[in-house]
Amino acid sequence: MAVLLLALAMAAPAFAQVTVEKPAIPLTAEQEAHLAELLPDLRCLVCQNESLAESRAPLALDLKYEVRGLVASGKSSPEIKQYLVDRYGDFVLFRPPFDPRTWLLWLGPFALVLLALLVLMRQIRSSRRDAAAAAPKPVDDAALKKLLDE
Repeated sequence: MAVLLLALAMAAPAFAQVTVEKPAIPLTAEQEAHLAELLPDLRCLVCQNESLAESRAPLALDLKYEVRGLVASGKSSPEIKQYLVDRYGDFVLFRPPFDPRTWLLWLGPFALVLLALLVLMRQIRSSRRDAAAAAPKPVDDAALKKLLDE
């Protein structure tokens, strides 16, 4: 049993590199332009910070092929984006819509900056109060002379 598992583990990289040739999907010049305009707006699901146009990940290549097929079938950009959002969620879009599901995504960075500013202002006020409390009080010369004379 252990020998079988070892053999499978050693063969796993060989299985991972198997590629399936897909038939080419011919596009007109107009459709090629549509595809070139659409791919930068879509996010690679593996790379996350690369557009589908830039990515060379196997999943991205499959997704490009699928988008190419949708373009060839005459779908519009909004239809293709909606199809991809239905399958993969808003994450597939580089610019997700502003709706209740994505408020945190859009407003979160601003909320964090506001929170940091509030904490900073509170720290500055606190340090000013501490500095004022620690400052020496002015010397009352009359009281000092009276204490020294006694």
